[in-house]
Amino acid sequence: MVETLIGSNSMTTSREIFRFTKQLLKGRWFMLFAAFLIMSGAGATYAFGIYSKEIKRTLGYDQETLNLLGFFKDLGASVGVFSGLIAEVTPTWFVLLVGAALNFFGYFMIWLAVAGHIAKPKVWKMCMYICIGANSQNFANTGSLVPCVKNFPESRGIMVGLLKGFTGLSGAVMNQLYLAIYGNNPKALILLIGWLPAVVSLFFVYTIRPMKVVKQTNERKMFYKYLFISLALALFVMVITIIQKQKAFSHGGYIATATVVCILLFIPLGVAINEELAIWKQNKQVQNSTPTSVTIETPPAIVAQTVDAKNPVPESSWYSNICSPPKRGEDYTILQALLSLDMLLVFISVFSGLGTSLSAIDNLGQIGESLGYPSLTISTFVSLVSIWNYFGRVCAGFISEILLSKWGFPRTLVMTVVLVLSCIGDILIAFAFPGSLYVSSVLIGFSYGAQLTLVYTIISELFGLKYYSTLFNCGVLGSPLGSYVFNVRVLGILYDREALKQLKVKGLGRDSVKELTCIGKECYRMSFIIMAGVSLVGALCSLVLVMRTRDFYQGDIYKKFREQASGGKSEESEMGLVVSSVEDRKTLK
Repeated sequence: MVETLIGSNSMTTSREIFRFTKQLLKGRWFMLFAAFLIMSGAGATYAFGIYSKEIKRTLGYDQETLNLLGFFKDLGASVGVFSGLIAEVTPTWFVLLVGAALNFFGYFMIWLAVAGHIAKPKVWKMCMYICIGANSQNFANTGSLVPCVKNFPESRGIMVGLLKGFTGLSGAVMNQLYLAIYGNNPKALILLIGWLPAVVSLFFVYTIRPMKVVKQTNERKMFYKYLFISLALALFVMVITIIQKQKAFSHGGYIATATVVCILLFIPLGVAINEELAIWKQNKQVQNSTPTSVTIETPPAIVAQTVDAKNPVPESSWYSNICSPPKRGEDYTILQALLSLDMLLVFISVFSGLGTSLSAIDNLGQIGESLGYPSLTISTFVSLVSIWNYFGRVCAGFISEILLSKWGFPRTLVMTVVLVLSCIGDILIAFAFPGSLYVSSVLIGFSYGAQLTLVYTIISELFGLKYYSTLFNCGVLGSPLGSYVFNVRVLGILYDREALKQLKVKGLGRDSVKELTCIGKECYRMSFIIMAGVSLVGALCSLVLVMRTRDFYQGDIYKKFREQASGGKSEESEMGLVVSSVEDRKTLK
């Protein structure tokens, strides 16, 4: 196929294939494929619900200690300031390299402890190991997501949704791979989480990098292709997970399902090759055409311009002009952004929404146990929450982008709606009824994924891309803080308090049992009433942000990127028209 498209001359075929391969490996679409694979292994923290009970059983932890471990997992996963600051001063390959090293060390040490290969570590050591291992995903996240957003600035909502969507699927994907490689052994899952993401990052360490801003008219169609592929992967993993919970699979069956997962993960490579072949043909046609008095239109797929070539941005340090921030959408310095009221509102929304949702996801297994669901159903909840997490991420990215581009619907208002959904999910757990956990797990998983995509995108839009690697990592710092408050100080303490009450009724004390277990609706009722109220506060703060940014989102927020990609002229100005607002775009239509 490649030979047919690039030429059939046997003397030049090898040279042409080499040139095409070089174009492919240096192209944006192969880079995006590599980013998908890296992000597919960068969400191992979402598999915590699968192996957490193994840690609790093997090391003899109570629920509060396990929740403390979960907090440090969330802390490591959310505190990405270090990866952001490192990304500001080092190349992308170094960021990915550091992430691979942290990932292997943290999870390998946990596996050694759980498998009994080393003496039982003290609790603080286990907290340190899981914090280091989880923090590695910030380096993979920063190293992959930031270059991709900068390479596709006009489609950043879709881009963030796709990349974070693959991260949301990673828990279920890793589960399938570990079943095929090691069999049904939760301890081995920890080992797989330690080495596989590190190997993938090392393989693509020089592939992910910022490139030229390219104006490509079929860009949106390409993203829809990737969306359909990721949907197929999500649906397959969801269906096979349900089947595996209902039926016993042989090891050969696990290998077959993992093979299908790998095929679906590598289909984007075929899409990238096909697109690069189309660009190759367009380039060849332009090069071989004879110049005439008629102007030859340059194919839209190859119009490129560096961001700073014709519109240089004045240099400013990360701390300059703190008291004089630029307009929304321009490049803020780090301190200008961090000290702004907009960032404070984002932080409160993240604390309220992501903090409560993440705490609920971490405790989903124990919630199902307390409500009397069978173990088979509980494990299905834990596995499928990553699927709903995925749907939230991609839907928030694509839907918010469509609403914004067609009607100027503020992305911050989508955030408000998502926080209300999270509040409803918390209420359904607090006042549980038969089957309510099914609905609440869908709402909480979906809203958690959607919040992540929206926060990452909103920060890039309000504060610019110059210091994006640091700013989005600072923006999500509210997540680990919320996780600690709700996971450890609320859920863990109130759960153990109810469990001790039940022991007292039976005439037993804490020393009479190894593991505290609470059964009944009362175990989590008060906790989730508190969390529902906090989610509502987050929704109100997000609504304030909607009012503050309404005029900004009514404008054409991506105009400057179109001008940069087309050499200083936007598509509309080239047609003799100036489009500066949503109303103008509607008039054109």
